[in-house]
Amino acid sequence: MNVEIVNTGSELMLGRVLNTHQQWLCRRLADLGHVVTRQVAVADTGTEIQAAVREALSRADLIITTGGLGPTSDDLTRELIAELLGKKLVKNPAVQAHIENFFAKRGRPRPQKTDVETFVPEGAEVFLNATGTAPGLAMEISDPKSEIRNPKWLVMLPGPPRELRPMFDASVVPLLKREFAGEIFVCRTLLTTGIGESRVQEMVEADLQPLVRRGLEIGYCARPGAVDVRLVAGGATAEKLVGEAEVVVQRILGENIFGRDDEELEQVVVKLLAQQKKTLALAESCTGGLIASRITDVPGASEVFLGGVVGYANAAKEKFLGVRSKTLKQHGAVSGAVAQEMALGVREKFGSDFALAVTGIAGPGGGTAEKPVGTVFIALASAAGVEVKVFLNAWDRATFKQVTATQALEWLRRAVSA
Repeated sequence: MNVEIVNTGSELMLGRVLNTHQQWLCRRLADLGHVVTRQVAVADTGTEIQAAVREALSRADLIITTGGLGPTSDDLTRELIAELLGKKLVKNPAVQAHIENFFAKRGRPRPQKTDVETFVPEGAEVFLNATGTAPGLAMEISDPKSEIRNPKWLVMLPGPPRELRPMFDASVVPLLKREFAGEIFVCRTLLTTGIGESRVQEMVEADLQPLVRRGLEIGYCARPGAVDVRLVAGGATAEKLVGEAEVVVQRILGENIFGRDDEELEQVVVKLLAQQKKTLALAESCTGGLIASRITDVPGASEVFLGGVVGYANAAKEKFLGVRSKTLKQHGAVSGAVAQEMALGVREKFGSDFALAVTGIAGPGGGTAEKPVGTVFIALASAAGVEVKVFLNAWDRATFKQVTATQALEWLRRAVSA
């Protein structure tokens, strides 16, 4: 089945908003056996939206549009597509009742502009919006006199992710299962860290070639501090083929694999700590609390994470983490000695089983010949003592922080797993 996505919104073209629909919808559709063949983003103008939809209708069996269904003057998708298809807009009582109830439950007056959302193309299937007011719409396109092949479906979804995602799962997924027989498609992603993208490919490529000849597809995706290995196959033997490939990659990359598919490193760490009934405390300087943020993004983190200190200034390192003034003067804030005292201090303060500490030079200034920009010291303290590792993460500040946080969490993962 040929699937295309048309994302609408001038904010996307101006770079003011990140198009998260691109990744999320492609992933959800692929999981259902429908791989997206093309997607475009266009501005909120009549000519652009109609041209993009007209072109997609000439090729695709399923077209999904995002955005442009709200009540403001730049929400044009509903009207423009109705015009393109020669459909009248008719008032929908169910949508009107939903919008009125939406504002009544919140004790707010209903804006008059929401009236436009109650009008839908004649004959359209309506998806009520569980988290907003603009309904989603679906229309079967069937006209033997036109150049459009039959049958096909056009689905229109609201732009905000908080509205689009639950609507897709609740309404579009049942439609797809009803109207399209899902193709057999298996995609598994093994998540690795500690090895660069090129090296990962070098390590696994030769051993996977026999499976590639049988139809396996391999993909690699580098992220800050991590590399994803994607294994894909279609057809009746897809599950078996991907399973065999996973065994090969697991054998070669071993402990560098921290998870699979949608798992995040911090989720794995929290799960391991919870299984072993161990606790964690953090002392962060150059990461500015990012490690704590990633840990607390995980539901259930309160079972294992006791707390942390962002000791950015030297005075804060002394006052809250017990770093000695003598150590700071002799070795500098970015040093193994300071990282060690930070880890020991925060572990003692919170009484945790494990403690991580990080201190480094995020840049772009502040480096020296001995300690260039990107230098970072990570310390891990436990009942077995304290160890320190040094890395050189010569990236921009944001990437430096992400990579450093990943290195710290990966070290902790291996320590807890040992």
